Amino acid sequence: MHIRDHITEKLIKAFAPFHVEVVDESAQHQGHAGWRPGGQTHFRIHIVAEAFNGKSRIERHRMINGILAEELKKGVHALAIHAAAPSEDTHHRKTEDG
Repeated sequence: MHIRDHITEKLIKAFAPFHVEVVDESAQHQGHAGWRPGGQTHFRIHIVAEAFNGKSRIERHRMINGILAEELKKGVHALAIHAAAPSEDTHHRKTEDG
């Protein structure tokens, strides 16, 4: 299983998001700190979940970093995180039909 898929599964289990997207951006960081051959070191996360209602940006990042602590210890070098509550996200709002 790719690390991207593992990260996605953990986020779904932890936050039951309306939307989650995890993009491996490792190729864009070739030669930079933390990069290694084979990639799977730098990820961009976009997640929309009720769990982020009333939370600051720092609290949301801490929540996600806590869920992904093991991955960060084992080779994931960087996470670019965009975490939003459903009321803040205009691109992925859940409709009344589901």
